[in-house]
Amino acid sequence: MNVQRAQEITESGEIANILFNGQRVYIQHVDADKGTARIYPLDDPEKEQEVALNDLVEH
Repeated sequence: MNVQRAQEITESGEIANILFNGQRVYIQHVDADKGTARIYPLDDPEKEQEVALNDLVEH
């Protein structure tokens, strides 16, 4: 996923159909400088993690 699209999703607050390793996730924050996003699975908000934007897929 590219930085601009990830930021659009984050700023809108929408629950987009974003997948990380086949699991739907919510994007909390995007770090454009590092090319990463802080995410968590929709069904487990406690499992927050930072991942590369390239590992996120929008369906």
